[in-house]
Amino acid sequence: MSEHGHVHIHKHEVSGKNLLFTIGLNIVITLAQVVGGILSGSLSLISDALHNFSDVLSLLFSYFAHKLSRRKASINQTFGYKRAEIMAAFVNAATLIVVAIFLIIEAIDRFSNPHPIASGLVIWLSLLGIAANGLSAYMLKQDAGKSINMRSAYLHLFTDTLASVAVLLGGLAMKFFNWFWMDSLMTLIIALYLVFVGYDLLKASTRMLMLFTPVHIDIKAIVREVHKIPGVKKLHHIHVWHLNDEELHLEAHLDCAEDIKMSEFNELLHEVEWVLFNKFNINHINIQPEYSKEDPKDFIVQD
Repeated sequence: MSEHGHVHIHKHEVSGKNLLFTIGLNIVITLAQVVGGILSGSLSLISDALHNFSDVLSLLFSYFAHKLSRRKASINQTFGYKRAEIMAAFVNAATLIVVAIFLIIEAIDRFSNPHPIASGLVIWLSLLGIAANGLSAYMLKQDAGKSINMRSAYLHLFTDTLASVAVLLGGLAMKFFNWFWMDSLMTLIIALYLVFVGYDLLKASTRMLMLFTPVHIDIKAIVREVHKIPGVKKLHHIHVWHLNDEELHLEAHLDCAEDIKMSEFNELLHEVEWVLFNKFNINHINIQPEYSKEDPKDFIVQD
């Protein structure tokens, strides 16, 4: 028999309206930059447009994942769709890296085969990109700290803003100095930055999807604190994982020091829940009570 403890927490309400607005804005930017990139011959402008197009797809994915995550649990989906946002973050991070690799290949090719570029068009469209992407990123900044999904959407938009700044600098250099190689250089810088931010997000979302112990959690520290509670003999068979950004789960076996009644175990469980929530911010706790049961007593057991 196991006992389940659920510490109720205040859920951060993330608005999907801002996300929907940024999707529309990014569609407009993408179309403008694709046309402008073709007319001007600028690879950096096309790369920025390609990045914006990946944003449109990732923002759409983020929006639907956000909606799904708010659905209630059911008999067939006992956790609901709470992990949808983590999956969206993973896909968004992966697309950032794929786009970056494509841009790096194209930029290297352009270094050996430079093309004349209509720099005036590049400058005006990069200014449009800075304004639109900057506004979009600003609208999602507050929500970025509340959800890994929103953080992935925000990072897409923030890197787009930086990419547009890089395109602007390249456009100015081409207009005033005829440095057409700057177009390839700016593309390469944008792509390398995409790899940098995409890798961190990909690593974080992968850890959550694989149910790895969160990086800030020390299993041994949890054991030390729980073992201080009178009546506890040993905490073992421990698993700690993130269901989503808000819910941190722990399941374990608790070997009691004495053969106590269930009502007494309930009091012991309450103390364990208090320690786990207040010292480690673990808000979903599932404990299996034991007394002198013959089984492995390791902290982590290969089930």
